[in-house]
Amino acid sequence: MVSLMKFKIQIKPMIVVIFFALLSSCATQKITLFKQLGGDAGVSNIVDNFIEEISFNPKIYAFFKDSDIERFREKLNQHLCFVTGDSCEYTGDSMIQVHAGMNISEKDFNITVELLINAMNKAQIAQPLQNKLLARLAPMRKEMIYR
Repeated sequence: MVSLMKFKIQIKPMIVVIFFALLSSCATQKITLFKQLGGDAGVSNIVDNFIEEISFNPKIYAFFKDSDIERFREKLNQHLCFVTGDSCEYTGDSMIQVHAGMNISEKDFNITVELLINAMNKAQIAQPLQNKLLARLAPMRKEMIYR
């Protein structure tokens, strides 16, 4: 009986160590922003809402009127997947190439950001996640305006 008690006492610390090891590995596992936004379905919803927002804004729609909207949808989905940390590959043109000759002003850019925020609100994306996505996109601003 004594040896059985000794066995139980040695197992308890081992179980505690295993439990905390598993718990810490779960806590350190990083969930990508892409997954936090809802993965493919969530990002597609944002993109669809964004395209709808653009269609209702005559000033911004003018920049897209001659665009292949299905290609835009595909490449924007790809781009958002890429910049939000998933394993997607963006195969579209650079932001400089895409926006060349458009002469997008600061005001136009800001309106477009507002439309993206509206799209994320419609998709019920939480404010902190919206801020994370906008922070990832913000460095591209200089590649889009006054080109």
